[in-house]
Amino acid sequence: MFLGKVVGTVWATRKDEELVGLKFQIVKHIGLDYKLKETFVVAVDTVQAGAGDVVLVCSGSSARQTAQTKNKPVDAVIMAVVDKLDVAD
Repeated sequence: MFLGKVVGTVWATRKDEELVGLKFQIVKHIGLDYKLKETFVVAVDTVQAGAGDVVLVCSGSSARQTAQTKNKPVDAVIMAVVDKLDVAD
């Protein structure tokens, strides 16, 4: 899992039929200081995250464990919108 920030949406009118109805978001990785990193991923959004939201992303085979992504060709999924981080120094 990693923390990220939603920075955009991917629109794809033609796609595998297993992906119809799923929303794709562009998520940039962030550090614990909320600073954006250069790396990004396209993730299926299962929690109605919006642009600017800090999110928790699961990747790899675990991304296919949500109700919406079960057995679908998905490698990353937004599974939570983060309200707050508590980080000890």
